[in-house]
Amino acid sequence: MTRIFLTLSLCLMPLGLLAFQQVKFPAFVYHRFGDDRFPSTNISVEHFEAQLQYFKDNNFSVLTMSDALALLDKKKKRMPEVVVITIDDAYSSFYLNAVPLLKKFDYPATLYVNTSTVGAPDYMTWEQLNEVKEWGIEIGNHSHNHPYFVNQSNLDGFIEDLLLSHAAFQKGLGQIPVTYAYPYGEWSKEMAHVLDTTGYTSAAAQNSGIIHANSNRFALPRFPMSDAYSGMEQFKEKIKVNALEVIDVIVKDSGYIGATEQPRLIFSFKEGDLDISQLQCFIQNASPRKYAQVVKDGTVKLTVWPERPLSRRRTLFTITVPNARGTWHWFSYLWVIPKISEDPE
Repeated sequence: MTRIFLTLSLCLMPLGLLAFQQVKFPAFVYHRFGDDRFPSTNISVEHFEAQLQYFKDNNFSVLTMSDALALLDKKKKRMPEVVVITIDDAYSSFYLNAVPLLKKFDYPATLYVNTSTVGAPDYMTWEQLNEVKEWGIEIGNHSHNHPYFVNQSNLDGFIEDLLLSHAAFQKGLGQIPVTYAYPYGEWSKEMAHVLDTTGYTSAAAQNSGIIHANSNRFALPRFPMSDAYSGMEQFKEKIKVNALEVIDVIVKDSGYIGATEQPRLIFSFKEGDLDISQLQCFIQNASPRKYAQVVKDGTVKLTVWPERPLSRRRTLFTITVPNARGTWHWFSYLWVIPKISEDPE
């Protein structure tokens, strides 16, 4: 029998997340360290050090993105508590303020570099990139020119930019990366296919969530870390959550029930031991509406839409739901409206 849950109210983020035993790991994305000129993308040195200390105190294995995925590929029923530290853009503040702390704790990280800015003011040089690579930092590709690829009418610009970055990496590092991070976290299935067929093993987005065995390797979620999100309680909650393994996402962005600025997203996932009556959701800077039903085969069909049209270029749709033991599961989806210019800093 089909069961239906209807909610027409703002969904709030749950607290008090409990321990779990899911084969998975979280990845965190950082940009600037100790550079308060850009508060939305900066984390204080003190907060970053406190996070590293937490990893050490709680016996986490800190791995590069590629090493963590390789461990996940072994398909063991259990794996160590793993976390991945990633950094986008290769700002000089990473080299000056974060690398000394990573060395102190003997932790690796994955650094995604946009090659056109290497050596520019406020960015790392090729010499510095080679230095951290030798020390154990994995170098990933973050494009050459860091453009808005989804605004382009075809893949020609993406492929041209990819080749430019490859030439720069080959000249500057003597190798081409195998992991990629999409500029602004914006991607398409066509871009992912290009990466998959040109030697890449993974690509990271910026939608928050947990990486698990069935994650799309070319749209990996990462939790953003800045001072606004780096408080220890928020940080610990993100480490403790499980993945909500969404099977499919159907988008209604036209017609009488949807629009680009007011889309309806239909998420499918297995009910299992999830308590669907406690399912919660959040739409960035918008009041969400949701409608969920469980069909005969145990699949949950969840429709989520904003109460009013969206006004941001990028909007995260986030779903959280507890299981029978009270452990919360998390999934987010990035909605992009290309005609809107960059969101404010």
